[in-house]
Amino acid sequence: MEIWFYHLQRQSLEQALPTLIEKSLANGWRVVIQAKSEERLEALDHWLWTWSDASFLAHGRAADGDGELQPVYLSTGVETPNGAKARVFVEGAEVAQWLEASPSEAVACARAIVAFDGNDEGELAAARLQWKQLKERGFELAYWRQSETGRWEKQA
Repeated sequence: MEIWFYHLQRQSLEQALPTLIEKSLANGWRVVIQAKSEERLEALDHWLWTWSDASFLAHGRAADGDGELQPVYLSTGVETPNGAKARVFVEGAEVAQWLEASPSEAVACARAIVAFDGNDEGELAAARLQWKQLKERGFELAYWRQSETGRWEKQA
């Protein structure tokens, strides 16, 4: 499994997330988005239906039922009912917590993405701590940051 950190500085999560999801879906991967709060999930739930006049991203939450059918599943927990190959951690949700609770799902996952707001000191500190802990555990990590032109560039 690859673990990629996306340092959001020039775009908000709401601006960057649809592209990350679309690229995952184009790879044939279902996606789980894991946040820490129901409030954040509620906002993302609404956003993914309305983010573009020309498109939407089909998704669901536990309350919607049929989690196994959802191409994108939103959660505050470690479950992966849709067999996702990509998992996006937002709002400081912890990769290590998921790895420990669901080792078999983690093995089946192709990519974990930690998307964090570099302008939010709390999210930045949480991402740095996660990087350190995951590196110490021997995971291969990649760090991506946006250039001045908005392109994602691998920094480490």
